[in-house]
Amino acid sequence: MKPTNRPARPLFSSGPCAKRPGWTPAALADAPIGRSHRSKIGKKKLAAAIEKTREILGIPADYQIGIVPGSDTGAVELAMWNFLGARPVDLVAWESFGEGWVTDAVKQLRLSNTRVLTADYGQIVDLSQIDPRHDVVFTWNGTTSGVRVPNGDWIADDREGLTICDATSAAFAQHLPWSKLDVTTFSWQKVLGGEAAHGMLVLSPRAVERLRSYTPAWPLPKIFRIKKGNDLNTGIFKGETINTPSMLCVEDYLDALGWSESIGGLDALIARADANLAIVADWVSRTDWVDFLAADPATRSNTSVCLSIIDPWFIALDGDQQASLAKAIAAILDREGVAFDIGGYRDAPPGLRIWCGGTVEASDLKALMPWLDWAYATVKAQAGDDQAECPPVADERCR
Repeated sequence: MKPTNRPARPLFSSGPCAKRPGWTPAALADAPIGRSHRSKIGKKKLAAAIEKTREILGIPADYQIGIVPGSDTGAVELAMWNFLGARPVDLVAWESFGEGWVTDAVKQLRLSNTRVLTADYGQIVDLSQIDPRHDVVFTWNGTTSGVRVPNGDWIADDREGLTICDATSAAFAQHLPWSKLDVTTFSWQKVLGGEAAHGMLVLSPRAVERLRSYTPAWPLPKIFRIKKGNDLNTGIFKGETINTPSMLCVEDYLDALGWSESIGGLDALIARADANLAIVADWVSRTDWVDFLAADPATRSNTSVCLSIIDPWFIALDGDQQASLAKAIAAILDREGVAFDIGGYRDAPPGLRIWCGGTVEASDLKALMPWLDWAYATVKAQAGDDQAECPPVADERCR
């Protein structure tokens, strides 16, 4: 039967993600609107965002933290354009964003001394294959596959190469071993539910030394330039951003950081995400039509939780029918106002993707689970009536 209990906040998008509980536009009241980001108050706000990030994530004091343009994508691109080319590089991918970094390194930068290691959706590459003499580019948490790195044990302490880590769906939800990471990127709109377009770049002393000793052969766009002469432009890592940031977005990020601190910091954020994953895992264990896309529980994300439909009836359909049915499930839930934006990523196997990061309330996830069963049963029944043809999402019979 159709459930009656609805999530209070049906916000389960994997980016931009739900804002912290209780958020209202009043949280932005202290934003220095109409003021320059180079003004005294602007610089103070930006510096506070950097230092609060350091405190909550436990980033070492000798690591540099900067706010850069273009969200996490801009931060990763900036890192690859500045650091790659000095030595061979291992490019690691098991989902679409990792594959994007492979494409950029091979086809845009045209690096010749590369080794590409890939795995199918739901799997992860054999990380023991990573050569410590090489630089390596990888995602910590695959947002579109729900597969994360289980730990940093595979990264050698005496490595010669740099580790360049896209951690956008992991930072603030998973412990990151900073001693193993040389260049780390993430964005505000993921785990903390901030606004988009701003990226974070974290550099270890080893990464800073690479900047000093190496200049890439290709030209760098202005928004990628983090050197001044032959040294690091330290101003960028004190809040003197390369281009103009939105002070509204900065204020929103400060609000999210303040909330994180108020609930107990990183450990509390991780505990909330883990508890949310446990709710989904309990439902999956009792449900015969669905399973996690991530095959190994040790690599299962606690933020971007990706689900596969394993009903034999569904598996017997062709790919287009599967994709249509998965979209119909997400559309019904959207129309009912109980779950927005939970369709699987367009390049991933047909299924669902539910954000479980710390800004999502456990009570909302508990309320959502019966709706998933109802939506699947509804779509399956209608598809069966139409010889496995899923009706258009506007079809009244699917309501």
